[in-house]
Amino acid sequence: MRDTLKHRGPDGFGTYYSEKHNIALGHRRLAFLDLSENAAQPISNENGTILLTLNGEIYNYSEIQQKLSENKHQFKSRSDAEVLIHAYEEWGTDMISMLEGMFAFALWDENKKKLILARDKFGIKPLYYYKNENQIIFASEIKAIIINPDIKREIDYSAICDFLKYRYVPSPKSILKNIYKIEPATYLEIDDNFNSQKTEYFSFNISNQNFRFKALVKEIERILSDSVKIHIRSDVPIGSFLSGGYDSTAMVHFYKKYCKNFNTFSIGFKDWENSEDQFAEVISEIYKTNHFKQILDETSFDVLEKLMYYYDEPIADISIIPTYFVSQLARKENKAVLSGEGADELFAGYTWHRKYLWHISRKQIKDAKKWGWELPVNNFDIESYSKAMAMGDFSTEEMKQLLSPALHQYIPENTNYFYEKFFNDDIPTPKRFQILDIKCFMGELVLTKVDRASMANSLEVRVPFLNTELCNLMLSLNPSVYFDEKIQKPVIRKILKKKVPRKILNRKKQGFTGPDKYYMNFEKYRKILQNSDLIKDNIINKEAVENYFQKKDHWRLWKIAVLELWYKKWISQ
Repeated sequence: MRDTLKHRGPDGFGTYYSEKHNIALGHRRLAFLDLSENAAQPISNENGTILLTLNGEIYNYSEIQQKLSENKHQFKSRSDAEVLIHAYEEWGTDMISMLEGMFAFALWDENKKKLILARDKFGIKPLYYYKNENQIIFASEIKAIIINPDIKREIDYSAICDFLKYRYVPSPKSILKNIYKIEPATYLEIDDNFNSQKTEYFSFNISNQNFRFKALVKEIERILSDSVKIHIRSDVPIGSFLSGGYDSTAMVHFYKKYCKNFNTFSIGFKDWENSEDQFAEVISEIYKTNHFKQILDETSFDVLEKLMYYYDEPIADISIIPTYFVSQLARKENKAVLSGEGADELFAGYTWHRKYLWHISRKQIKDAKKWGWELPVNNFDIESYSKAMAMGDFSTEEMKQLLSPALHQYIPENTNYFYEKFFNDDIPTPKRFQILDIKCFMGELVLTKVDRASMANSLEVRVPFLNTELCNLMLSLNPSVYFDEKIQKPVIRKILKKKVPRKILNRKKQGFTGPDKYYMNFEKYRKILQNSDLIKDNIINKEAVENYFQKKDHWRLWKIAVLELWYKKWISQ
């Protein structure tokens, strides 16, 4: 089970067994701080009564260690994991909310006979668990749980319905029965009678205060600069992803203050005028980074089948392919990189934060008529958000057409239930969408995509925008302070304005994807679905799939193709 996750930690491994052999902890190591054996995991306190296995990084470990040293705690290593153990000794579970970082950890308290499973505030690092009346098994990925021959691989068909709706399976569900995800900002305590208690240890500070724009820019510069500084703490060199957009450029901008010489990485697409490698090279030239790039063509689509091993839960984000390749490229030079995830959520940088029809181009209108697409109207309600997220939305009716009649009982009455959980129309627009983005789009889709694609290549991705102070500040503001219908992310723009050319500043917002034609490869979808196991096993209907081919509905076919490849890899084989 431990070595199933070798890709997440190729630098070493460790295992702990209790005397009665009823507790076991396993760890695969990707080493950044204190590369010696003193920092190997599982790690314990001095008398072996508290044990820990930690995935990720605690960025403020040094500040916490200083407080603990003042209270007479002694350390044998320079690792963040050991600091976490002493913090638990000092403050118990209250210490979890003090942590600044990306983490999932399991801590066994021998004295209290208690297991604690915890996940970071944003959900940057994953944590799954299987539980029945006499055992609990937890891991960073599902594959490490289901390699245990005692665990049945039974699909949760309600999760398939969720996947068709959201493009992912929302927490706390997983695609398999009896396997669950710990939600972001949550920890689970389990005693030796298998009683469990779940606690949400952090919630966002949402209000509507005013702030002078000039003062805000200065404050954001300070917070981001400090955040990058602690994110680059490492005993090995750190690189940075670079797309040439605002967010990754900001990472490079602040990184340059602390390091004169570092690597940057970008992906481009062959024969595409919007290929982002060209913009990345402009920024690399300005900041004098060592830049590496790779150009993809349509053959790169073939990696999708291989990716299903690493995405052991289906996820239909269209950027899983380029994210995998840029991670592969970066890993040749570095073990960790900075990335700009979180900026669009905190600074309202997505297209759906605007009133759509003000920004619809003639080409979009033409394409909508050609493909029979519905033009979006943004009323800043759940229906608007659902349409913005859709990329091939399966309504209740369409799920009934696609899924076999025996599965109709699993279709939820309200397919928007997960959005409704976090939607609050008492807060201003576009902030109500920002909260949905943080909890749904980013927390469940974006960060999952980045974690699996990078860890498939044993690469750690660090996200300095996802900083508690920055998040609380931005969500406490009146949106008029930081949001403008016509200008993309005014605060970040102002920070970069004197550093980068207009070509970059005025570049239209673009996701990390390829050209449309890359995803409209019906030949590839036909090849994936021609001998469909989902159809053979009476999960989906052949007629519905054929209908999508006739309509040239590439987004729904993309989702079905991802599900098919996942099913072949993990269930039907």
